[in-house]
This record gives sequence, C-alpha cells and structure tokens, in this order.
Amino acid sequence: MTVHSESKPPFVVTDDPSKIDFDVVHGFLSKSYWAPNIPRATMQRAIDGSLCFTLLKNGRQIGFARVITDRATFAYLADVFVLESERGEGAGTFFMSVVFAHPDLQGLRRFMLATRDAHGLYRKFGFAGPAKPEMLMEIVKSPTDLYE
Repeated sequence: MTVHSESKPPFVVTDDPSKIDFDVVHGFLSKSYWAPNIPRATMQRAIDGSLCFTLLKNGRQIGFARVITDRATFAYLADVFVLESERGEGAGTFFMSVVFAHPDLQGLRRFMLATRDAHGLYRKFGFAGPAKPEMLMEIVKSPTDLYE
C-alpha cells in the first residue's frame, strides 16, 4: 500500500491508517447526528474496510473522512468531520480537495454522499442532487435503533 499525503501548512492530509487517532474519531462520531452511540467495534470495522483520510494540524488530528469504494467505479463519502474548534480556517475545503484528488478515486462513474448541513462545501467539488432520483433506492435504519 502506498501512503499519500499532502500539506498546506499548518495542515496535512494523509491516508496512512497509522495516523488515525481512533479515540478522536470515535469520540466525535459517537456524538454526531449520523452515528450517535456507534460502538467502537463497529467503527473499527468501518475504518478497516474503507479508504480513510486523517486531517492533521501541527501533528494533531483535527478531522477525518472515510470513503467506501471499489477504487474503480464507485465511492461513497462518509463520516467527514473537522473538529468544531478548528473550523473557519479553510481546513475543510483543503481536506476535501485532497480527498477528491486521491489517485484511487479518479475516473469513478459515481461518487455519492449524504449530508444534512454541508451542501455548500460539497457543491464546490461538483456534487449536486441526484440526476435521476427515481433510480435511487435505500434501506435506512436509524442509528438509535442500531446502537442503543
């Protein structure tokens, strides 16, 4: 596995799994609106099966993103965050620019995500509502039903 990283001082983004501070990731996600109370073991399995990105500032993890992908035709962006105390410095835009430029995520037929409140950020990278929503289907289970 080749590790990719890019920096824009004071920020560094890497896909090196050894740089993930699991306590930071789990701590944030277990309190998020999309994964409240997610068990540590479930989060670890999700990380293990995904292409993950760590956002560092001065060597300390301040953000995370996980991409579920076959690295050929499809990707789904999930579990993205920048710690609230670190927002407003352009970290999120830089972070996403590195994620979307990753060599394993080029030439995909479809790249999807779901967000409640970051539409403006993702529109900067070409995301829009589904072109044919009538084609999309899903099974949705509430995190509270799964993790309580």
